[in-house]
Amino acid sequence: MSFTVLEKQVMEDGINYLSSLDKNLSKFLKQFDVPVLPIEEDYFWSLTRSVIYQQISGKAAKKISDRYLKLFNKGSKMSPIDVIKIDIEKIQNVGISRQKSGYIKNIANAFDEGLVSETQLHKLSDKEIIDQLVKIKGVGRWTAEMFLIFTLRRPDVFPVTDLGVQKGFQIYYDLDELPSIDMMNEKSENWKPYRTIMSLYLWFAVEGPCLLYTSPSPRDRG
Repeated sequence: MSFTVLEKQVMEDGINYLSSLDKNLSKFLKQFDVPVLPIEEDYFWSLTRSVIYQQISGKAAKKISDRYLKLFNKGSKMSPIDVIKIDIEKIQNVGISRQKSGYIKNIANAFDEGLVSETQLHKLSDKEIIDQLVKIKGVGRWTAEMFLIFTLRRPDVFPVTDLGVQKGFQIYYDLDELPSIDMMNEKSENWKPYRTIMSLYLWFAVEGPCLLYTSPSPRDRG
């Protein structure tokens, strides 16, 4: 089974659809020039990187991520076996906590043992992918949603627990405080089936172009 990917035409169709919903939303979308997400084919590295980005600022995470890659001669092309073999202390020495280092090892083992299949993930539904990934200790719903958005480029993902999305939502609706999860879920119903696009614009309103390396605002609930 094939699923829609947020490529250029889908992005344009989604922006046009969202703009047609109401004038305020159209005005909001015109404020930012959000580019199409780049193609990401290395599922193992992408998921690992999302763990590195958990619960720290994007700038700090980028520096740590770069140092992590230098541990491997292949850079981001390292294999699960490469990660399994490396001492956990070496991972910690680049600024990754012991807990996260363990999570990275868990991801490597899951890929190596076939619990996560790089050849099959893209064939699964969003829910099936989330259900599969969260079985890995250290990969929570947020990390799985980042994978759906920035790696598989699925068009209808709305990570309501993400702080950046919450702040962008607050800006858009001119709220005095961060919105409730219930409010975000209710309002986002109107944005289906293009909630990923709204997520990108809400992030962009808060963080600007720096978000679009891969994974944005660093708030993971596990």
